[in-house]
Amino acid sequence: MNIKGSSRFLAAGALCLALGACMSNASNSEIGAVTGALAGGLAGSALTGNLAGAIAGLAIGGATGYEIGKYKK
Repeated sequence: MNIKGSSRFLAAGALCLALGACMSNASNSEIGAVTGALAGGLAGSALTGNLAGAIAGLAIGGATGYEIGKYKK
C-alpha cells in the first residue's frame, strides 16, 4: 500500500468512527446500513482502485445492510 492508499484507508476509518459515534441509539437496520456501506466502500475501492467504485460499493453495501438489518416477522 502506498502513501496515497494509506490516506484513503485512514479517511475511511475516520468516517467509520464518526458515524459510529453519532449512532448511540441506532436500530438494527441503521447499524446494518453503516456497516454494509463501510464494507462495500472498502471492497469497491479495493476492486476498482478508483472513487467511482468506492461510491458504488457504498451504495450497494448500505442498501444491502439496511435490508438485512430490518426487523422481519
